[in-house]
Amino acid sequence: VTVQVKGMTCMSCVRNIESNVAKRAGVLSISVSLQEELARLTIDPAQISPADAAEAIDDMGFDAVLLSPLVSTTKAVGDTGPEASGNLNANRQQNSKVARIRVKGMVCQSCVKNIEGNMATKPGVLEVTVSLEQEIATLTFDPALTSPAVLAEQIDDMGFDASLEEDQDKHGDNAGFTLMESSLSKNVPEVRLNGTGDRNDEDWEKAHITVRGMTCASCVASIEKNISKIEGVKKILVSLMASRAEVTYDAAYILPGQIANKIEDLGFTASVDESDTKGQGQVELTITGMTCSSCVNHIESHLRKRPGVLEASVALATNKGKFTFDPEITGPRHIIEAIQDIGFDARLNEDDDEKAARYDHRDEIKRWRTSFLWSLVFGVPSMVIMVYFMFFIEASESMDDGHGMNKSDSGKGSHAHYNQIMITPGLDVLNLIMFLLATPVQFVGGRYFYIQAYKALKHKTTNMDVLVVMATTISYTYSTAVVVAAILMEEPFSPVTFFETTPMLMVFISLGRWLEHIAKRKTSEALAKLISLQPSEATLVEVDKHMQVVSQKVISQDLVQRGDILKVVPGGKIPVDAKVIYGHSSCDESLITGESMPVNKKEGSSVIGGSINQTGMLLIRATLVGADTTLSQIVKLVEEAQTSKAPIQNLADKIAGYFVPVVSVLSLTTLIIWVIIGYSDISLVDKHFDPDGPNSASEVIFQKAFQYAITVLSIACPCALGLATPTAVMVGTGVGAANGILIKGGEPLELTHKIKVVVFDKTGTVTYGVPKVERVSMFVRESVCSFVKFLAIAGSAEESSEHPIASAILKYVKETLGTENLGKVSDFSAVPGCGIKCRVSGLETILRNVDNAAVILRRNRNCSLIDNPVFGNQELDIHKLCDYDVLIGNREWMNRNGLIVTETMDDVMTEHETQGHTAVLCSVDGAIVGMLAVADAVKTEAHLAVHQLKKIGLQVVLLTGDNQKTAKAIARKVGISKVYAEVLPSHKVKKIKQLQASGMMVAMVGDGVNDSPALAQADVGIAIGTGTDVAVEAADIVLIKNDLLDVFNAIKLSKMTVRRIHINFLSACIYNLVGIPIAAGMFSSFGLTLRPWMASAAMAASSVSVVAASLLLRTFKPPRKEDLLTPEYNRKFMIDQDNDDFSLHRGDDWEHPQRQAPKASSSNSKWSNWLKPTGTATPDQRSLLDAMDMDADEAEDGRTGLAATSV
Repeated sequence: VTVQVKGMTCMSCVRNIESNVAKRAGVLSISVSLQEELARLTIDPAQISPADAAEAIDDMGFDAVLLSPLVSTTKAVGDTGPEASGNLNANRQQNSKVARIRVKGMVCQSCVKNIEGNMATKPGVLEVTVSLEQEIATLTFDPALTSPAVLAEQIDDMGFDASLEEDQDKHGDNAGFTLMESSLSKNVPEVRLNGTGDRNDEDWEKAHITVRGMTCASCVASIEKNISKIEGVKKILVSLMASRAEVTYDAAYILPGQIANKIEDLGFTASVDESDTKGQGQVELTITGMTCSSCVNHIESHLRKRPGVLEASVALATNKGKFTFDPEITGPRHIIEAIQDIGFDARLNEDDDEKAARYDHRDEIKRWRTSFLWSLVFGVPSMVIMVYFMFFIEASESMDDGHGMNKSDSGKGSHAHYNQIMITPGLDVLNLIMFLLATPVQFVGGRYFYIQAYKALKHKTTNMDVLVVMATTISYTYSTAVVVAAILMEEPFSPVTFFETTPMLMVFISLGRWLEHIAKRKTSEALAKLISLQPSEATLVEVDKHMQVVSQKVISQDLVQRGDILKVVPGGKIPVDAKVIYGHSSCDESLITGESMPVNKKEGSSVIGGSINQTGMLLIRATLVGADTTLSQIVKLVEEAQTSKAPIQNLADKIAGYFVPVVSVLSLTTLIIWVIIGYSDISLVDKHFDPDGPNSASEVIFQKAFQYAITVLSIACPCALGLATPTAVMVGTGVGAANGILIKGGEPLELTHKIKVVVFDKTGTVTYGVPKVERVSMFVRESVCSFVKFLAIAGSAEESSEHPIASAILKYVKETLGTENLGKVSDFSAVPGCGIKCRVSGLETILRNVDNAAVILRRNRNCSLIDNPVFGNQELDIHKLCDYDVLIGNREWMNRNGLIVTETMDDVMTEHETQGHTAVLCSVDGAIVGMLAVADAVKTEAHLAVHQLKKIGLQVVLLTGDNQKTAKAIARKVGISKVYAEVLPSHKVKKIKQLQASGMMVAMVGDGVNDSPALAQADVGIAIGTGTDVAVEAADIVLIKNDLLDVFNAIKLSKMTVRRIHINFLSACIYNLVGIPIAAGMFSSFGLTLRPWMASAAMAASSVSVVAASLLLRTFKPPRKEDLLTPEYNRKFMIDQDNDDFSLHRGDDWEHPQRQAPKASSSNSKWSNWLKPTGTATPDQRSLLDAMDMDADEAEDGRTGLAATSV
């Protein structure tokens, strides 16, 4: 039935209609569309008519009009005509549902057709679509005839591995299905009654909420359990350590503020983190001088007219204004100035310290310290008085007064008391004093626990606070009851009580939580330190065209905007990410990148906000401000990592969810069992019991039974279990961040220690990714052409070329000669595939002023070597000439210009080419004077990193798009023996999958650009480069320092962290498994029993010990490179350089060994096209330099070219 509904204004109306009409008898299902103003109902006509259904909606205050008649779901007997059939099919199609089933084991289109053909014949199946690539089967079916579970089983019976998608499996048959709509409702957005149906990822939004008041894993489980049930909430992830919740929600159903309110209803303090707005800036200001609503309107209307201001909202009552703006156009400073221009005063809210306070736990530490001191006021007197009466008052019959541990060897009856000082019959001085001390602690000091326990029980959950309340309430109530009973019965003695339990339990719990939060502060110290790096002020300057400061003023760092010019004096902090526009200095970036040595900065260099300027004054132009800075991104990354959970934490949370109910049952069971034991054989309860003594058997039995039951409640601790994993994860990720290793969550931290294979990309990972001059060979004597003159001529000639190899040569020449100015170039021409030709002059000043000693030092610093000169027969003395005819190119270029490349020269070139270098010849005035070998240089630490990985038992693989010779040359240098060359990005993903299919955990190390698919596919993706690269999105671990040794350090840190998690988890389990039986009196026959206050001390100690144990991870220090360069390593390095034992594969030939893969052109080809002739192949076509892995388009071009050549 389709009903038109007028008068709906929001999703609340939709839910109101759906919830109320669905309760009507005969209404089987209902779906309401707000946009189309339609309601679609499936009804039982025997119980309700279409008109009645429409009237039910009309009675709710909406205008409802019946549009479509009832469609029968059954055929009349004998009615087999096309109309009846059409009605049935239409009805089945309208009420059909869609199941998405994951299918593993398909290898080709034949498998797809097999599944589609067979499933189409199954009862109830209306339509089948199978995707081989996504491994998903989508089936439209009639829920009256079949179900998703049956469909999955039918596919499984065909020999494939079939399973329902996660959301269907989790929520049952009805979860995740799409109600098929009739032709009338096509393209109408569907409204669901739950928040977990199938949706595109972009339909969900994410919010971060700061949550205060959580104490253990039970609190986490309580929040996640209750909030995940709320309509519109897809997922919630709560971090105990970070005091933060990440919520994925549907804004059409619920807003972050409402979610925060729901969390507060559970007994916690919650506030929405407003700093997650992407692409927009937001600032909250305190505005003074407003007197009425017209002032508010004046400010809002004025600000909305300002360029870049997207939204303005001002509240007169609170004197606050919130403004959303485009940071590319304006910023907080301009907004404040605009408000001041119209006569009001505005300033930033003083909440800069709020975020750091969350991580150093200062509020919690203060609260629990106060609670501890308050409890101590009553707890210490309780302890002193108890000990005094136990040990310093002479006992008449026994030293055991029932308030301490039993002295089993006393030889006296346990009924004996100290010489009680009776006030009235049944009440002595000790019980009166203990009652007076316990009462204020019970109801004033314990108020927090009562509130938290009430809120937990109200929402049908339990936590540590429930155990505390149960233990203190039972002990206090029992003690009060037996004393009152003794007074009423006028007993000659005052009974044994547990009044000391309440003050002593509060003392130890508050002490434990105080110490626990102090330890937690240590765990998040690295993150708090990062946050505190941000300077509070910046010096804003105006400069003239000569970069002279015209004016300057100090502003808040929050007021810095993009494009601002800032001045940083020596010793000052860089306020934001920026570029140097004037000055030279060095910056200490150790707290951000982990790089211990200062980094030199000059004009054009990038500087990181939070780093310290050391030597010279700098003028910088702000490039990234606010939440976009590197420091903010690192903080956010680490923050999210500490919010996520390691897989083992899920087990701990599951245990914690059942812990309190189980302990409560154990406590009750302990009470019942000891009562039964006591009445069966009282000697098992007290072997010194005297029937003729003053205490009755029942009193002794119940006193012991309650003692053991209360002690079980006091000693049980889910906190130790709950803290075992998150504390270690927080310390581990914090230590990693401090050392330049950003680990994005507990899962990659835990998975990394299981890695068996490390796959390296070549370009930008093992190598620097840019061409660099590696070798210089001179073919003439010094008298003919000196090394300095050779560089000056070659650099001057290449200055007019834009080719990457030319840029590498030019950069090398300028750095080695120490100059930015070279000679003049005329008559320049370049021939693609060959080289360049030009005339160079004006070198006299350079040659006259050059410092030869400094040139040698810089040459060595640049790691370039000069081969032993190979002198030919050139006798031309060119040092007298003022200008030079220059040729630079390959062999073919020299031959074209009538120059002969001798056999010796060719051998030198070939030697370098086999090492992965591109050899470039240089001719001056008709004589070949030298050769420059350019290569994508291998990183200096690459071999050492590979060696360390192999040393801990990992396989190392090189995966590159470059040709086989280059790949082999690079692999030999770094010590990798398994190489896959000429691999396209898509084939990299296939290779990762193949390694995973063999049962190995794979880590992929890449630069995060071309390798992002492989990084995402790998079990652990490790991105090399800065934390702001694309790699941050694709990878699980980001190495800020661009140091391959950090791959080894990350794995080592993971192993250390996971080992600590396991130790913590095991110790927490052992504590409870051993502590609870002792508390329950199972070892009382050996004289080992505990009083409740002793159990509470042990409970507090367990939580503190777990957190303290996690802090041992702070001792992790990455090994120094100098310590790794051992004689053993040096021997291995020399062996690897001569190694020819390679497992070399090409393209995707591991999948199709019979098919010859097309040869992928190295990107060195792109750099060296002008060095290669287009005709007959020459030795120069062995050029091996690589700039980046070939992308798919280049691969396609390579195939086309190969096909054409073959033809």
